[in-house]
Amino acid sequence: MKSKEIRKKFLDFFEKKGHKIVPSSPILSTDPTVLFTTAGMQQFKKYFLGEKSPFGKRTVSCQKCFRTSDIDEVGNESHLTFLEMLGNFSFGDYFKEETIEWALEFLTKVCKIPSSKLWFGYFKGDSDVPEDKESLEILQKSGIPKDRIYGFGREDNFWGPTGEEGPCGPTSEIHYDLTGKPCSEGKKCIPNCDCGRFVEVWNLVFNEYYQDRDKKLTPLKQQGVDTGMGLERLAMVLQGKSSVFETDLFEPIIKEIEKQSSQSRADNPKAFRIMADHIKGAVFLASEGVVPSNLEQGYALRRILRRAIRFGKLLNLPKNSLIPIAQKAITIYQDIYPKVKAQETDILTILQKEEEKFEKTLEKGLKFLQKNIEAFKQFNEAAVKEYGQELPFKGGFAFYMYETYGFPADLTLEELKKYPEISKRLNEKEYWTHFKKRLKEHQEISRAGVEKKFGGVGKEVTHEAAKLHTATHLLHQALREVLGEHVKQMGSDITPQRLRFDFSHPAKLTEDELKKVEDLVNQKIEEDLVVKMEEMSYARALESGALAFFKEKYPEKVTVYAINGWSREICAGPHVNHTGELGQFEITKEESSGAGTRRIRAVLK
Repeated sequence: MKSKEIRKKFLDFFEKKGHKIVPSSPILSTDPTVLFTTAGMQQFKKYFLGEKSPFGKRTVSCQKCFRTSDIDEVGNESHLTFLEMLGNFSFGDYFKEETIEWALEFLTKVCKIPSSKLWFGYFKGDSDVPEDKESLEILQKSGIPKDRIYGFGREDNFWGPTGEEGPCGPTSEIHYDLTGKPCSEGKKCIPNCDCGRFVEVWNLVFNEYYQDRDKKLTPLKQQGVDTGMGLERLAMVLQGKSSVFETDLFEPIIKEIEKQSSQSRADNPKAFRIMADHIKGAVFLASEGVVPSNLEQGYALRRILRRAIRFGKLLNLPKNSLIPIAQKAITIYQDIYPKVKAQETDILTILQKEEEKFEKTLEKGLKFLQKNIEAFKQFNEAAVKEYGQELPFKGGFAFYMYETYGFPADLTLEELKKYPEISKRLNEKEYWTHFKKRLKEHQEISRAGVEKKFGGVGKEVTHEAAKLHTATHLLHQALREVLGEHVKQMGSDITPQRLRFDFSHPAKLTEDELKKVEDLVNQKIEEDLVVKMEEMSYARALESGALAFFKEKYPEKVTVYAINGWSREICAGPHVNHTGELGQFEITKEESSGAGTRRIRAVLK
């Protein structure tokens, strides 16, 4: 059964059961608590809470979804970032009995799946929510043997809410037995076993509670049903495939990657799968106007595109290979979602520009990596350590590559493996542990700086603070270049809306001087320079050329922020990773702040 037929049969089945077919909502959600639509119920969220539905009390849909939470799982048999979710919904109408009975009817009668291949999970209860005995009884009454029904806890059989708060409740999950054979666990090989025997096909959610931002549960006045079945997983089952990537929703894309590559999918199945998934996801995000950036939805697009490019390199794909691969994805969906075809030119342009931009980043990073490997080969380990350099086979080197050049840690690892003298010293477990530790430390230092100033009031404000803080460094250096090195920071203040910067200078700045400063800051923003953070001793920081003008005593260990060799200052953060995140810098006022001290106020647009 082809995917188009599966979609139609599902929608038709529930339409005959009195459901209104509702088109997919956009991937870009209107819910302020989430970045993307991740489930079919999101467009109906308010109807679960009592608002009258214009579609009636029963709806059915095939929803476009995008999930970043599963990004690290992509590459196995069933996880995806972009997927289509088949779902039926009830707003205070039918509940558990009809939901379970109709699900069994659709799978066994319409899809012709043998009931013996279906296994079930239900919520076994915990200290906050009782066991879902009703679902268990309905399953048994439907003829499901006890030895194919298992109770699980919150992690597996309690769903929601979508976002930070909302409807949620216990679930009954339907799993398909792919192999019919238990793994080495024997009788313990049941649904949710990690061996790959089972794939979860359909999740039946019974919304009975409302969870607030403090994780407190209260009973809903109106019970509801929210089901979700991945079209790709159902297609895998009905088409007799062992993974979603072998279905008609992926096969044309995989074949195009094979055509472009010097390898077959059997050589590196994970790389093929990740490329196919990420390029498809990028096509749909770009079709809705998302462009690559370092913030929120744009960051998700940049992340999956750059991951696709990285894995493309492992497959020896030529430059500009994303275009024909993306065109295959567009062809698959052009009849179901005409917008992807209508936006094809814009989509392909976005992909090509990001590929070109990332190629330059990788080129710089590779040169630095190769230079350091050559240095390591010429000097012994003690000599390298004496100069304070990171050893190439350690995770700290990977972190430096990541922070300085935006060079992915997994790609650094692949490059290091090419050199025997490095490869023999590599311990991959230690490599990743050290890299993640350094990354976490960096994130915590930046976050602590923001929370001290802004009280931890949310990601939008904290990112805005990081942008403005970085802008003060650019402004400081621009003033020194335009006016002279006598310029020293005398103080600064940042609010979520603007920055204020005091500096030493004997006279009012002319219009021409102000324009030169503003233009220079914007030039550095446009160059999208890397902002790198390092921890070192205060003495070493001064030796490295870092600026430090305040009279208070610095700690023995300090944090230095360097902007690609152009600016270098001792500072506690927070900062962004690239100057391109800042947008447009504009000086709004220049005035006196005391004898020999001037003050500039500025904003980012």
